[in-house]
Amino acid sequence: MEFLLQHTGLAIGLLGAGLAACLAGAGSGLGTGYAGQAGAGLVTEDPSKFGKVMILQVIPGTQGLYGLVVFFVAIMQMGLLDGSALNLSFTEGCRYFAACLPIGIGGLVTAAAQGKVAAASVNLLAKNPDHWSKGMILCITVEFYAILSLLASMMMLLFI
Repeated sequence: MEFLLQHTGLAIGLLGAGLAACLAGAGSGLGTGYAGQAGAGLVTEDPSKFGKVMILQVIPGTQGLYGLVVFFVAIMQMGLLDGSALNLSFTEGCRYFAACLPIGIGGLVTAAAQGKVAAASVNLLAKNPDHWSKGMILCITVEFYAILSLLASMMMLLFI
């Protein structure tokens, strides 16, 4: 049991870092997919709206970037890049795991929700092109909660 407690800290910490990147990235994949599906239909009918559709599609992709930032900060702090990670205790590994969860879970949920809002905003663009920026504002409202998830993870990582 002593061996496991001494050598599983890095594995648990890396699992948390990996989940931050993978869950937030998966959410971004879903969100950009939703918006892209709606956008492809509009661009088929009116190719001149491609630029605005592309902006709406890209917005749900930010959560994946947030997850990746937390991943890199976590592995740097765990000492993976400078070789000191072998000394990571079980408790420290659990702390890193917990610190990575907010952006992992928050990124997954908010990116998927934001993609649905972006898809609805594509419909707004199709029906009333002069008001497409209102759809962007609706998407940014969801982004706020992704930023809170990022902030929570970063604050936890910085104070471990």
